[in-house]
Amino acid sequence: MTAIASRPITINEFLQLPETKPASEFINGQITQKTMPQGEHSLLQGALYQTISQAAQPKKIAKVFPELRCVFGGLAIVPDIAVFRWERIPRLPSGRIANRFEIHPDWVIEILSPDQRYKQVLGKLLHCAEYGTELGWLLDAEDESVLVVDSDRRVKEFTNSDRLPVITGIDLELTVAQVFSWLCL
Repeated sequence: MTAIASRPITINEFLQLPETKPASEFINGQITQKTMPQGEHSLLQGALYQTISQAAQPKKIAKVFPELRCVFGGLAIVPDIAVFRWERIPRLPSGRIANRFEIHPDWVIEILSPDQRYKQVLGKLLHCAEYGTELGWLLDAEDESVLVVDSDRRVKEFTNSDRLPVITGIDLELTVAQVFSWLCL
């Protein structure tokens, strides 16, 4: 992530700015632009999106959103993957999905890019947990591990054959080794 604003602004000022590619986030009064995903990141993000969607969407348990801006607790973040329980998906009075999500996700997944810092990304997951997110994952492809943040803001490392936790209601069993095996084509 690279900082693109030199002075602190308000979240309302940030939300009035035009969208950027890659997306920008608003954290602690500063605008930072997300890193452009590279091969491993892109592959993991797509595979996780597909796998979780297949387990959660047919039964309307949850919906998976890649790169969705979520505004809550004074921040505007764009997780690599945000999962919302079906009944919590913001909708318009017509029943259509809302464009703005001003609530926390139920499950957040971040994939560490080579130029990102653990502290920054873990900070986003801890912020999510503070505001009600049940589960956060931070994948590190370099050492093939996953840091998991629970709703009590506890952090635990998962490796190898460890089974990864998922939010309740989703019938999905994944190990760390399975997730990183997706990187071998």
